[in-house]
Amino acid sequence: MPVAAATLSHTAALARLGHALADPTRAGILLALRESPALPSQLADALGVSRQVMSNQLACLRGCGLVESTPDGRRSWYRLSDTQLTAALDELLRVTLVVEPDCCDGEGCTCA
Repeated sequence: MPVAAATLSHTAALARLGHALADPTRAGILLALRESPALPSQLADALGVSRQVMSNQLACLRGCGLVESTPDGRRSWYRLSDTQLTAALDELLRVTLVVEPDCCDGEGCTCA
């Protein structure tokens, strides 16, 4: 595979993961699913969001290829789409960042 094609593929994958992690609800979903599969209602309750918000965020994560659902009667269980995501999230949680206080306030970066 040519280097440029691999680079574009990796860049797209990282951009999708970055998009997912940029939203606190989506990040919370990924962290919860890293522990075990869950129903949307369980995730909504755990993260304190409405069922509609959860549905929208799960649709986004499915579209990004980060989660998948498994039907179970009238319900669907969600899990991370690849076991490597669990390892990647575990590694990200080990990262220590030194943040400029005037740049990032927890709601996003303002230093752009």
